Amino acid sequence: MNFAAFLAELVSFIPRAVVQGIPLLYGSTGETLTEKSGNLNLGIPGVMYVGGISGVVGAFLYDQAVRGRATVDGVLDPQLYDRLLNPFLSIAIPMLSCLLGALLMGLIYCFLTVSLRANQNVTGLALTTFGVGVGNFLGGSLIKLSGSDVPSIALTKISIFFHQPLPFAANLGWFGSLFLSYGFMAYLAVAIALLVSYFLRRTRAGLHLRSVGENPATADAAGINVARYKYAATCVGSMIAGLGGLYYVMDYASGVWSNNAFGDRGWLAIALVIFTIWRPSVGVGASFLFGGLYILHMYIPTGTMLAVKELYKMAPYVVTLIVLILSSLRNKRENQPPQHLGLPYFREER
Repeated sequence: MNFAAFLAELVSFIPRAVVQGIPLLYGSTGETLTEKSGNLNLGIPGVMYVGGISGVVGAFLYDQAVRGRATVDGVLDPQLYDRLLNPFLSIAIPMLSCLLGALLMGLIYCFLTVSLRANQNVTGLALTTFGVGVGNFLGGSLIKLSGSDVPSIALTKISIFFHQPLPFAANLGWFGSLFLSYGFMAYLAVAIALLVSYFLRRTRAGLHLRSVGENPATADAAGINVARYKYAATCVGSMIAGLGGLYYVMDYASGVWSNNAFGDRGWLAIALVIFTIWRPSVGVGASFLFGGLYILHMYIPTGTMLAVKELYKMAPYVVTLIVLILSSLRNKRENQPPQHLGLPYFREER
């Protein structure tokens, strides 16, 4: 392969790695914020799934309302439909629905683990199963309501507003393709990650949150409301993670929802938290790296050796294990998880 061909392949590979990594960035940022409070939410895959289907429900209801207004004598007028479709509402309604659905999942987790002090590992795994079940139930119901002949529902018109690139990106060649060819939710994910990083490291509230995750008894003695911080961090973290599910459906999948199509991205987001050693700012580049590793098998020629292709799919997890081993060997305190991560807090034992 000559240099020109390699460069063309690279320009093609990087944008695909970025769009694969954006859901992971949302999920890992939300989970990092949650874990800094001492809550280990293994229900992130379910939260992202519910966030995605909640956004689809909101978009579907809005789409049906517009279709009803654009139907004349029982026949849909496509031009009238396009005129009635409001860009702001097409974005705001799915996003609000997504945030509410993910918030509900966060509240369920907090009620069980913070208020009732249930085991966090079991609760998180149960929340994942619950979230996937709810998503498949709602997704199947919408597919039946839409009368689709295939096991999926397409909201293509509304999704256009989510994955529309910057208008001048096409005129900037490879630079526009690499940096400016994404929908607004891709840039929002980067902004949220940087804001969460600033919040954790540069604000008093962030310091209080980290102290709750490290030693809640000491934080409680200092007058910090432990339960309030755990609730706030977990619920906000769940809402951020839920946006990852919405991005996958409305941007990456162009508004097409199919049950169980989300794959293992939720688990990869949790692995990414360990890979970034609990630093959201590091997660920006790491998520794109994971996105590249996730699709690496598509770019490495393996011929008819399908087993080798399956081995390449393990790359993100292998890299995470290597980083986990190396960080454990270095044994630096700043590279370790919050000291009270996954443990319930009993104020009576303080």
